[in-house]
Amino acid sequence: MKILVLNCGSSSLKYQLIDMEDESVLAKGLCERIGIEGSKLTHKVPGKDDFELETAMPDHAKAVQLVFDALTDKEHGVIASVDEIGAIGHRVLHGGPKLTESCIVDEHVKKVIRDCFDLGPLHNPANLTGIEACEKVVPGKKNVAVFDTTFGMSLPEKAYYYAIPTEYYEKYGIRRYGFHGTSHTFVSHETIKFGHLDPEKAKVIVCHLGNGASISASIGGKGVDTSMGLTPLEGLIMGTRSGDVDAAVVQFICNHEHKTVDEVLNILNKKSGVLGMSGVSSDFRDVEKAAEEGNHMAEVALDAFRYRVAKYIGAYAAAMNGVDAIAFTAGVGENDKKTRKLIVEQYLGYLGAKIDDKRNDVRGKEALISSDDSKVKLFLIPTNEELAIARDTLRLVEA
Repeated sequence: MKILVLNCGSSSLKYQLIDMEDESVLAKGLCERIGIEGSKLTHKVPGKDDFELETAMPDHAKAVQLVFDALTDKEHGVIASVDEIGAIGHRVLHGGPKLTESCIVDEHVKKVIRDCFDLGPLHNPANLTGIEACEKVVPGKKNVAVFDTTFGMSLPEKAYYYAIPTEYYEKYGIRRYGFHGTSHTFVSHETIKFGHLDPEKAKVIVCHLGNGASISASIGGKGVDTSMGLTPLEGLIMGTRSGDVDAAVVQFICNHEHKTVDEVLNILNKKSGVLGMSGVSSDFRDVEKAAEEGNHMAEVALDAFRYRVAKYIGAYAAAMNGVDAIAFTAGVGENDKKTRKLIVEQYLGYLGAKIDDKRNDVRGKEALISSDDSKVKLFLIPTNEELAIARDTLRLVEA
């Protein structure tokens, strides 16, 4: 079966068509600037030149139609008809407390996604728009919602409750949900498989390190804790997000800068992190270059980022009473050998973790990067959220 995976943002649509017989990517692409002047589709097929089309995309329905047109085009397409697509899998950010697992979309599912707009104001509306666009363009085709929060829904109560009056959980569902869930699910299971670990008992910490960053702890692939919370703001220092801060910081800035809570949260989400600390960029490569050139605050920002990662690893090793493997993934985790090396060598010696410089000299492919005498196995495991979504979609439509 061929599965189409869609990831809709507010003004973008990423897609992959995957042949589930061998899990190969037949085509992938991006529609950008949807609803904005200068809309563009970039369509990629392995072994062929990229196809680019600049045309108006007033809404996601038009973008979805262009995707199906590109996939079935005689010159750069890969299927003869949309009938060859068995189902469509959608990344959906938030299912709240009601939708805890991937599911086939129906009117109830759409209502819950809509009810969660206030929990995921940037993503959920776009995710629902993508689903409804597919229903309009290819009516009758099964759509599957795969939630970014599913991994965090297996957390025990001691991990997901905030120490605030429980009425706010009962009224509004305020709890720790966690995000990057499809990535953490995929990487934790791939770590167990690649490392030949016990599929029932393996204690794995996954470090999803990129412009958005989070860490998870799992036992046998089942999440027991994760660093993001009600929103993706909690946890690690990120490209533009502050991560953990004293909640009173918001009040303090509001009072002294005469800003609203929404304005301060915008600062914490979009103007903080390594960007805010360094004053240079949200791109870790730019910050590293500035640090190498003597920019002190760029160096501090990177030190703080690595320090926060190490603190969470330590916390999760304690929470699980041990750790068998630590996996690095996502943009920084997969491609920055220096960051991996410094995190391990500066902070993880007490765990008996040792990195092998030769093995660590690798990017973007599955690899053991720890030395033979390391007491904790260290891995590089590239994430593949699209494949994780496709697998869930296939499982549900074949059930």
